[in-house]
Amino acid sequence: MTDKPLLILIAGPYRSGTNGDPQAMAANLARLEAAAWPVFAAGHLPVIGEWIALPVLRSAGAGPTDPLADEVLYPAAERLLARCDAVLRLPGDSRGADQDVATARRRGLPVYYDIAQIPPLNRQGDA
Repeated sequence: MTDKPLLILIAGPYRSGTNGDPQAMAANLARLEAAAWPVFAAGHLPVIGEWIALPVLRSAGAGPTDPLADEVLYPAAERLLARCDAVLRLPGDSRGADQDVATARRRGLPVYYDIAQIPPLNRQGDA
């Protein structure tokens, strides 16, 4: 149990294995987002790197398959991880998610592989 809500990065495949197919990327994002409610229900705040990176790309006139994407997606996750308390790594091959895990480990952050591993919030500490 923890006394303060954790900011938890949900990491997993987004572009990996999609060959640039927008529907496959949308399905991957939906899988990432499906983990958001259980994290929130445990008393924490979920965040997904693409929630930050995709609007940044759009504002630059680019998308997830443009050459600029590598200069935004990975750095956005890296910057976001500077603010996160933990990572939830979902299954599936993903270079970016693997980088997120490596960054979290370097920073001494816990990495969870199942929502059940995330300590619930002590509701008395819920603001």
